[in-house]
Amino acid sequence: MTKAAVFDLDGVLLDSMGIWNDLGARYLRSLGVTPEEGLNEILFSMSMEQGAEYLHTHYALPQSAAEVGAGIADMLRDFYFYEVPAKDGAAALLAALTARGVKLAAATSSPREHVTRALERLGLLGYFTRLFTTAEVGVSKHEPTIYLLAAEALHAAPAETLVFEDSLYALKTAKAAGFYTIGVYDADGETDQAGLQMAADLYVRDLHEAKAALL
Repeated sequence: MTKAAVFDLDGVLLDSMGIWNDLGARYLRSLGVTPEEGLNEILFSMSMEQGAEYLHTHYALPQSAAEVGAGIADMLRDFYFYEVPAKDGAAALLAALTARGVKLAAATSSPREHVTRALERLGLLGYFTRLFTTAEVGVSKHEPTIYLLAAEALHAAPAETLVFEDSLYALKTAKAAGFYTIGVYDADGETDQAGLQMAADLYVRDLHEAKAALL
């Protein structure tokens, strides 16, 4: 019997993955600077600080690396506060689960302030009993801690809890800890969709499909 569900946010309920793939180029365009082809791939393996230093140096920006980093952080915050849309079918799925008595929590790697404002603006925040972030938990989703804490807060065992993820490594973590996993396709997310489909207990192309399969 399903008692609880834990949702990743970026790429599952929030259509936000595109901003992460385009953040450096978006920042440069805001300054009137044309980004080089392949910039996103160059920045992909860098930390935020390394990426800011690269943009400052490579494009000879008058802003310091620290100012570039702050500008990117502000742009990211504003995107969550004012722009990011919900994934299609998000509200209907959350409402249907809630109507069935399933308690909901969110487990995210994004800053609490960002996702809280986004969920509130989109009318989704009220569905959640708790919201957990990897920063506050202290470990990434390579460890199951965030899922276990969420299930405990919802008074459910892992076997009684659904976990929705769009990332293969995170889904594998949850599955290994005994959760029932739903892999969610996102066009800007996981590159190994075949792996996600194989690893997940249920794989869906969108949240409407998840609702139809689960409820």
